[in-house]
Amino acid sequence: MKQIKYIFSLVAFMLASTFAFAGDFGDVSLDQLQKAIDSDSVTIIDVNGSSSYAKGHIPTAIDFASVKDLSSVLPEDKNALIVAYCGGPRCGAYQKAAKAAQKLGYKNVKHLSAGISGWKGAGLPVEKQ
Repeated sequence: MKQIKYIFSLVAFMLASTFAFAGDFGDVSLDQLQKAIDSDSVTIIDVNGSSSYAKGHIPTAIDFASVKDLSSVLPEDKNALIVAYCGGPRCGAYQKAAKAAQKLGYKNVKHLSAGISGWKGAGLPVEKQ
């Protein structure tokens, strides 16, 4: 009986950890993000650091590490789509930018869980600096 309780507790903990890692931000697909870029209806935040950003980032993305005042680079419309990304599906660094945008009052903050690795892996274009 103790083993069953232990296993149940372990499974419950693992599920809770998975949901906690996922954060409060909905995911956006590569296709959805590309369409939003094409229609100029998204602000993208790259959280991979300035060195990675310089080597290649999603077109129009903002280098979060180099921004001193996030509110100065985000749109006035608090309902505008904001998408944050980092390295890939297992990276949680995007949350820093997503939470910062949310704290500024933005209500439509999303996460590109595929990250830059998924973007490049899909053969989508990157910008370099």
